[in-house]
Amino acid sequence: MRTRRVALPPTAPAPAAGSRLRFWGVFYTLLLLIAGTNLPTPLYHGLQQRFGFSSLTVTLLFAVYVAVLVPSLLFFGPLSDAVGRRRVLVPAVALAALGSMVFALATDLAWLFGARLLQGVAVGAASGPLTAALNEAEPSGDRRRAALAATLASAGGLGAGPLLAGLLAQYGPAPYRLPFVVEIVLLVPALVAVALLPVTRPGAAWRPRRPSIPPAVRGVFGTSAAVSFLGFTVVGLFLTLVPAYVTGLSGSDNLALSGGAVALMLCCACGAQLLAYGKSARVLQSTGLALLATGSVLLAGAGAASSLPLLGAATVLGGIGQGRLYLGSVTEVNRAAPPHRSADVLSSFYVVGYFGVAVPVIGCGLLARRTGLPHAVQLFATAVAVLCLAALIVLRRRSHRV
Repeated sequence: MRTRRVALPPTAPAPAAGSRLRFWGVFYTLLLLIAGTNLPTPLYHGLQQRFGFSSLTVTLLFAVYVAVLVPSLLFFGPLSDAVGRRRVLVPAVALAALGSMVFALATDLAWLFGARLLQGVAVGAASGPLTAALNEAEPSGDRRRAALAATLASAGGLGAGPLLAGLLAQYGPAPYRLPFVVEIVLLVPALVAVALLPVTRPGAAWRPRRPSIPPAVRGVFGTSAAVSFLGFTVVGLFLTLVPAYVTGLSGSDNLALSGGAVALMLCCACGAQLLAYGKSARVLQSTGLALLATGSVLLAGAGAASSLPLLGAATVLGGIGQGRLYLGSVTEVNRAAPPHRSADVLSSFYVVGYFGVAVPVIGCGLLARRTGLPHAVQLFATAVAVLCLAALIVLRRRSHRV
C-alpha cells in the first residue's frame, strides 16, 4: 500500500534580529524627534522673563511650529510613499538637530521663532513616514502593535521632552542650552537608524496634490480625526500654558515641577495605551472622551480653588483620557489605510491632531491677555469638557445605528 505524502503548510520564519532592531530604531527616532520639539515647554516661563514676551507669544511660538509642520506633513508623507522612507527621514533628523542647535544658541526672540520653524519642518517631514515605517518594520506584520508603538512614541516623546528639559535646566549648568545639547547627542543614534533603513523601489510617481483621503477610509478617518482633535487640544494647553499655570498655583519657579506636570499627563497617556492594548477602538474613544471631559472640569476647578491636588487629579484623568482616545483613533485609521497610501493618510491624520494642539490654544492665549492666565485656562478647560460630552453623545448614537 502506497503511503500518501501530505504537504504541510510552511512554518512562518522567526522574526529576524535585524527586523526587530529596525523596528525599535524607528520607534526611538520618533520618540526623540517628538521629545526634542517639546524641550522648550518648561523653559518658556524663564524665556519670557529673559527676552520679555507674553503668554500670547508662547502660543504663537507653538503656532509657527504647526504652521510649517502641517504643509510638511502633507508634502513629505506622500513623497516618502513614492521615493522611500530613508530619503525623507535622513534629512528630517538632520534638520531636527539643527533646530536644537539654534535653540541652544538663541540670543533673542527671533532665534526662538527660527528654531521652531526648523523643528516644525523636521517633525512634519518625519511623522508620517516614521509611522508607516513602523508598520513595515514590525517583525510579525501586526499593524495593531505598530499603531500602539506609534502612539507610545508620540505620547512618550511629548512627556519625556518637558521632563528631561525641566530636570536638566533646574539641576544642570547652562539651563537654556544643556537640554538642546543633550538632544543633539541623542539624535546621533536616530540618524544611524534611519540611514540603515532598506532602500525601497520607487512607487508611483509623486506629484503635488491637495490633501485627500481614499473614499473607503473617509468615514473612519472623519470620526477618528474629530475626536482626536479634542484630545490634542488638551495636550496643546499643557505644552504651552499649563507650566505657567502650575507656577502660579504652587508659588514655585522650580522648572522640574512645571515640566513634571506636563510629563505626568503624558506618562498617564502612555500607561493608558499599554493597559488598553487590544480593546475595541470605539470603546477606547468613548471612555477617552468621558475621562477627558472629567479631567478638564477638574483642571478648571483647580484654578478656581487654587488646589494642587485637584490639578494633579486633572492631569492624571486628562492623560488617561487622551491616551485612550488617541490609541483608539490611530488604530482605526492605521487599520483602514491602504498600504500604498499609508504615510499619506497617516500624515493627514496628524495634520488634524496638530491643528488641535495649536489653533485652540492661541484663543486661550488671546483670552489670557484680557482676563489673566488662570481665568483663561478655566474657561478653556470648561469649553473642552462641553465639547467632549457632545462628541461622546454623537459617537454613541452612531454606534447604536451600526
